[in-house]
Amino acid sequence: MTDEDILLLLNKGDDTSLFIELYNRYYAQLYNTACKRCSSSEIAEEIVQDLFINLWRNRATIKINSSLSGYLFTAIRNLILNQIQREASRKKAYEAIIPERFDYDNSTEESVMANDLKHHLDINMDSLPDKCRSVFDLSRNHHKSNKQIAFELGISEKTVENHITRALKYLRVSLHHILLSFAIAVFFISGK
Repeated sequence: MTDEDILLLLNKGDDTSLFIELYNRYYAQLYNTACKRCSSSEIAEEIVQDLFINLWRNRATIKINSSLSGYLFTAIRNLILNQIQREASRKKAYEAIIPERFDYDNSTEESVMANDLKHHLDINMDSLPDKCRSVFDLSRNHHKSNKQIAFELGISEKTVENHITRALKYLRVSLHHILLSFAIAVFFISGK
């Protein structure tokens, strides 16, 4: 079936096999054209589908003076340009609504949060068993290796690892709500 045959039948009938023929013949080419110019493959797919839907809905009244392929590729180009204009308008409107980001000194907030976290950490550290607290303190605050801690306290390296693991697990659970609050605060502070 030639493009001219399709054009003749398009204006006359309601034959879905004609639509399938048209779709199979041009979909891949139109989709590839749209993909090259659109911001995503999903948008390209929507544009091509819109083209076929509009063509089918208006098949009885549509007047194609050029070739079918010429008409389809002109139509896809126009739909792509419309999409690009809509995206540009949305971006412009979004930028007008959302205030421009600016840099500011947030060292005070960060300092307060750091002090607050240290305070909560100290309180929870006091809840650890003595040996576990000593091992964790030597590891994290005095920056000693597991081997150095083991030698200093007269315990095995494996025991040092167990104490550190136990302390971290306890602190992670007990400070979970504080850390979550800080993460949310940092998100909002950095968004200003």
